[in-house]
Amino acid sequence: MPLKSRESPRMGSPSLQDIPARLPAPASDTETPAVRIFTAADEERWDRFVLDHPEGSFFMLSGWKKVVEETFGYRSYYFFVERNGEITGIAPLFAVSNWITGRTLISVPFGVYAGVCAADAESENVLLHHLQNLACEQRVEYLELRSRRSEPRAAFHEISRYVTFTAPLSADSEANLKRLPKDTRYMIRKAQKAGLRAQRGWDQLASFFPLFAQNLQRHGTPAFPIELLRNLAAHFPQQSELLMIYTGEKPVAGVISFFFRDTILPYYSGASPEAPRLAANNLLYWEAMEGAAKAGMRRFDFGRSKKGTGSYEFKTQWNMNVEELQYQTYLVKRTTPPNFSPTNPGFERAIRLWKKLPLWLTMRIGPRVVRWFP
Repeated sequence: MPLKSRESPRMGSPSLQDIPARLPAPASDTETPAVRIFTAADEERWDRFVLDHPEGSFFMLSGWKKVVEETFGYRSYYFFVERNGEITGIAPLFAVSNWITGRTLISVPFGVYAGVCAADAESENVLLHHLQNLACEQRVEYLELRSRRSEPRAAFHEISRYVTFTAPLSADSEANLKRLPKDTRYMIRKAQKAGLRAQRGWDQLASFFPLFAQNLQRHGTPAFPIELLRNLAAHFPQQSELLMIYTGEKPVAGVISFFFRDTILPYYSGASPEAPRLAANNLLYWEAMEGAAKAGMRRFDFGRSKKGTGSYEFKTQWNMNVEELQYQTYLVKRTTPPNFSPTNPGFERAIRLWKKLPLWLTMRIGPRVVRWFP
């Protein structure tokens, strides 16, 4: 069942002169965990904490830090807290600055599940306090935490635009198929009967990228640089996969998926204009499910979508559990919560124009523009 949205009270933002240089420290009757700055020497134990914590995510792994830094050049601020030499909480963060959003702090750019991840409330409060202080000291517009689940926090505004879709995977292929709605099963069989075939491997990246760019353009979204995908393949060779669907020798759809613990997360997708007619997208995600189940994965994470979009409607056809994402922002210089998503009516004209541009042009200028909307 979908989680109910939790509305937070409307709160004004402090004026710039009212922002303290540092916030008062949270009260505690015990020794507080110490905040540390992440270094390369901490990589193994950082990733172990992420993998072991129930709220850890693929986007919290140190590899995501490398991918974002190498692709977009954002400055990272990765912090953790430790007690008796053991990590008890982490906070991955990036500084993003451009003429549209201003200077912001985001956890994390181009990721959907991040924010503060801690083993106990004290560690979480210490990290939150540290991030709020950093935001105030740097006089950013806002601090954004893309937490999958979080409690309402004082001085934070909740963002309720996004949901994520998940479903269990069985080792039994027939059980996975029966769980899908009748219409979806029909489309999968249609693609199979038409002779569409699946192929896996990062060696298909040159075929995938134009489909990816076309898909983004149809949604009015700037194209990503191909370096992003190359960096993902380089830093996550065992935790990522490129799956393509062909009709004959022609590629018609593809998806890049991430693997985290027992979960597959199809993340970046692309399709040709004829893909819907061929039911290529239906076969694409069914093949992703099948391959993951055979590899021992037990959960399918269809990823984040904005409410009311075409992506949202497509995912509702797969009989998934719907979970509202509990993102939050802490305002510093801004007086109202930001909304730089395509659902913002202020971007309608720009989106319509972008959809009309030649594909080659969107592929050329898109990588510059997409940096403004992480």
